[in-house]
Amino acid sequence: MAAASSTRPADVSASVPKVHWFHTIELPGGIVTPGRWDTRSSIKHLPIPDSLTGKRCLDIGTWDGYWAFEFERRGADEVIAIDVRDFANWDWPGNVQDARKAAVEIDGCIGFEVAREALGSRVEHRELSVYDLDPQAVGKFDFVFMGTVLMHLRDPVGALMAVRSVTDGSFVSADVFSLTMSLLSPTRPAADLNGDGIPAWWAPNVACRQRWLVSAGFRVDETRWPYLVKSGPGAPPVKHASFHDWFANRFGVPHLAMRAH
Repeated sequence: MAAASSTRPADVSASVPKVHWFHTIELPGGIVTPGRWDTRSSIKHLPIPDSLTGKRCLDIGTWDGYWAFEFERRGADEVIAIDVRDFANWDWPGNVQDARKAAVEIDGCIGFEVAREALGSRVEHRELSVYDLDPQAVGKFDFVFMGTVLMHLRDPVGALMAVRSVTDGSFVSADVFSLTMSLLSPTRPAADLNGDGIPAWWAPNVACRQRWLVSAGFRVDETRWPYLVKSGPGAPPVKHASFHDWFANRFGVPHLAMRAH
């Protein structure tokens, strides 16, 4: 369980505005971080155990740590949170210049550190790519979670194989999917490919999401109904947007959760 916080609300209030928040996190003193996305309403849609007491947990792609702190709140004995801190080291397409990557000044660890201190958390943050997960380095976990990461990876199956190597219990994958392709091709695995200008690659249909997991060595136990991840208080205003961007900003981005072992 998390330890008592030694950070005063006034200190947190001063730190929060200095961070480019991805997650909307409730902190002591009634402070809510202005996240780009608000995943708080997503919890009820995910097959995460109510109690993680006695479990060793891994949060992949933690960024500000919302899910890692939630696992700790649910009683996990140990939570490891990993991410690639330097945005320039993400899976960028080859048609993007290095100068553009380096110009993205977003530090994916500052928000985590601010939230962890405010919450008095014991969650351990490690700078580690999902591709580099190895049981020799990090051990194995009773519960593994990966939220909205597969869409950013050039090689989702390779990443899932690495996840499989450290999973000794349940794995929950919560990620974007293509509703249109799922309706048009409900049984044949298929995916929309972006990979142009930004580190966003895939929008798979449901069958493709399942096949990725099976190909990596998992057995899919449960597929939840789709849900929307809503924009948070820090979402930028959308001007002259496509229908997709307008819908995402107004209603949320369609996600699908799967539980496997």
